[in-house]
Amino acid sequence: MKRLLAPLFLGAASALALSATPALAQDMVVTNAKLVIGDGTAPIEGGVVIVEDGKVVFAGKPAPGQRIDTAVVVDAGGAWVTPGIFATLTSLGLSDVAGVRDSNDIRAGGAPFSAALDAATAINPASQHILVHRAAGVTRAATTTLPAGSIFAGQGAIIDLDGDPQAVMQPRAFQMVNLGEGGAQLAGGSRVAAQTLLRAALREAQALVGKTGTPQTAEIVKDDEVLLGRFDAEALVPVVTGKQKLYVAVDRAADIRGVLALRQEFPKLDMVLVGATEGWLVANEIAAAGVPVIANGLVDLPETLEQLGATQSNAGRLAAAGVKVAINAATMQDPRRLPQVAGNLVALTRLPGATGMDWNHAFAAISSVPAEISGLGGKAGVLKAGAVGDVVLWDGDPLEVGSVPTKVFIGGVEQNLENHQSRLRERYRELDEGQLPEAYDW
Repeated sequence: MKRLLAPLFLGAASALALSATPALAQDMVVTNAKLVIGDGTAPIEGGVVIVEDGKVVFAGKPAPGQRIDTAVVVDAGGAWVTPGIFATLTSLGLSDVAGVRDSNDIRAGGAPFSAALDAATAINPASQHILVHRAAGVTRAATTTLPAGSIFAGQGAIIDLDGDPQAVMQPRAFQMVNLGEGGAQLAGGSRVAAQTLLRAALREAQALVGKTGTPQTAEIVKDDEVLLGRFDAEALVPVVTGKQKLYVAVDRAADIRGVLALRQEFPKLDMVLVGATEGWLVANEIAAAGVPVIANGLVDLPETLEQLGATQSNAGRLAAAGVKVAINAATMQDPRRLPQVAGNLVALTRLPGATGMDWNHAFAAISSVPAEISGLGGKAGVLKAGAVGDVVLWDGDPLEVGSVPTKVFIGGVEQNLENHQSRLRERYRELDEGQLPEAYDW
């Protein structure tokens, strides 16, 4: 292995080890960048990022006169350089073709389990959805199944998109539950039933705290009681003890108040609101509770009765009230649109009466903030010492809809940006209309 010395720009020397194969190099230096740290601060002109052993050791403005050996440098040429996008809530890795049931593991409506479902067991690192989103600059994601046979979706995982067999970064990172209109239908047709089911489930989990033994595969359910199977109840023990986050899908302001009130009975709940379309109506209450929100930044018209207060200013108003807000894409299967959603929030700042986000905080809402909400604050979604070396070079402003990544590094390793869509694009870019195209060659 070849080793060269490069300055760390903090007065100390750092050894940069280079692999013989550049694409597999775990150490790298990016210079001459319009550097976005990702924490809400302004971009740094002429910035530098140094990654060693897959982690950032320095990101910022180099000291005057410091020299970098060009043999180990990726010159950004003044282009935008950012941390990788952290997709807040997705189904990446759980389906190949959404419309083909056999390849779709997003819902398990016929399963005998609910809260015990573990998304980490079904992640496919070779999924084309992962490859397509990696090419769009998404480097890490929270991924989960969706509620189908119960209000509980199961346990979501944090994954990376580098394509190696070990895609799961953190299994069982959070539990997902639906308490909105969808949850009401799953619980028996009423929000009252959904709330009662959740409280009963959490009480059963509390009763198991500290107990050991082999879980039973089935429980007798009495006609007048709502009981969980032992596996599902045990899966909720980390939730009631505050060791696992509880993601609650809810939109209506009244429902949000009901969710916040759960802390009175279960004080250790570490909750995250998902959706929260009418969150701006109770923004001060959410902020006072210290509960973060994963909001869809593009919802501006009500699609259901629980979204009558919908406004595209929701995320901006929540943030202005002091709520920690991450932005979600319109659909969980298409988080590559996150920069577009963030860009729309920046554009809102120019509209009279609207509330958006400035550029720096809008980008943080798709990078460092979702990482913090996922429990990886300072470790992902940001270019700071100790964070994973996820670095993306762009051909323009990352929040402009026409900008695309030119290079993507995950853990310091440069990624192949080719995927099924890019191959189809190249195949038919110059189509000879005089001949029928051949079948696509995998």
